[in-house]
Amino acid sequence: MAANDYADCAAAELIVVPCGARKLDHRARAGEMYTGSYHRACRRAAEALRPDRLLILSARYGLLGLDEEIEPYDTPHGAEGAVTAAILRAQAAERGIADLDPVVLLGGARHVALARAVWPHARTPLSGTRGMGEQVARLAVMARTAG
Repeated sequence: MAANDYADCAAAELIVVPCGARKLDHRARAGEMYTGSYHRACRRAAEALRPDRLLILSARYGLLGLDEEIEPYDTPHGAEGAVTAAILRAQAAERGIADLDPVVLLGGARHVALARAVWPHARTPLSGTRGMGEQVARLAVMARTAG
């Protein structure tokens, strides 16, 4: 994908990035909790695009602002105790963000499918990739060429 293919992501009112399996082992702000390279790559790309809002989609907690404090957990998307589409829709309504547009979803298929329950019209620039390596490469291009 060429750099200009991400131009429509730069006007995002909201970017939602995935949580990650690698976490700190103690209570922390959501923006610091996730330590894995994939989450960090998503965050770099999202921050470079300078959205009006940036949220993390946590498999356990749902939508999180970067400053919200959470406990570490081990709950993958789809597992018992994981956030559901109904919970996510309720959280988005409570935050007043259910009707935002444009919205950009960064993350893999499971993350995007869950977030599309709220934002079916969202842009998904990582769709069509053949794996995490290709996604990380796209994220790097987004981070380098944003703005």
